[in-house]
Amino acid sequence: INPDVDPKTHPYVSTGLKENKFGLSRPDALKAYALAKSLPNVEPVGMDCHIGSQLTQLSPFMEALDKLKEFHGQLLEMDIRIKYMDLGGGLGITYNEEVPPHPEELGKALVESLKELDVTLILEPGRVIAGNTGILVTEVQYTKTNEDKTFVIVDAAMNDLVRPSLYGSYHRIASVREGNGEEMTADVVGPICESGDFLAKNRTFPKVAQGDLLAAFSAGAYGFVMSSQYNSRARAAEIMVEGDKHVVVRKREVYNDLVALEEDGLACIGRLKK
Repeated sequence: INPDVDPKTHPYVSTGLKENKFGLSRPDALKAYALAKSLPNVEPVGMDCHIGSQLTQLSPFMEALDKLKEFHGQLLEMDIRIKYMDLGGGLGITYNEEVPPHPEELGKALVESLKELDVTLILEPGRVIAGNTGILVTEVQYTKTNEDKTFVIVDAAMNDLVRPSLYGSYHRIASVREGNGEEMTADVVGPICESGDFLAKNRTFPKVAQGDLLAAFSAGAYGFVMSSQYNSRARAAEIMVEGDKHVVVRKREVYNDLVALEEDGLACIGRLKK
């Protein structure tokens, strides 16, 4: 069901407004449930909506739940008894200065709103599960200054973490090792051949030089899963860390991985000419 609720998030990850491509309008959903009820071997037992990702306020959740409750009442009038109610929408995390509700706060509000209904509530918490457990570690290749603009070129790029380029998102950047007190303000950019290849812009952090390591925080959600081999770049390894122990959970790609699915080009041309 598309509840037409503003999730107050980035427009690219809004999924519950009527202009979004997801779900059915209420009239169409009622028709779908009526059809399901009329079929001999089908029993409609649940309803679902999803309003978006990186939600940092309670109000969109509560508004969507109110819409689902209204729809639930309409289904009861059709003698359709729903057992499961799925309120989709990813609870946000802190990238910069956001203060999203704690999961417990959300849970209490939803339970209070649903106490009169005999349904099982299903949630889709999204990035709050893993977003702030992941860090992208990258090595400084060199620094450069164009007149009054300084750049820190690192070996990670938009193919590794596309969120800053795609969403204009903020990821905290920190030096892995303590500095000597000197600071610099710079854009942190990758080696890919376009200006959209950046991890951060106009950031101030301890002064770095070639070989130093930087960490981009909050990379545990929509990080590696959105990575690519753009610009013929092999994807990075993934390391699981627990205390002072670590283990490789995904090996670093090599050149052969870039071409593993390709067919022989000349052979393909030959087949086309037959």
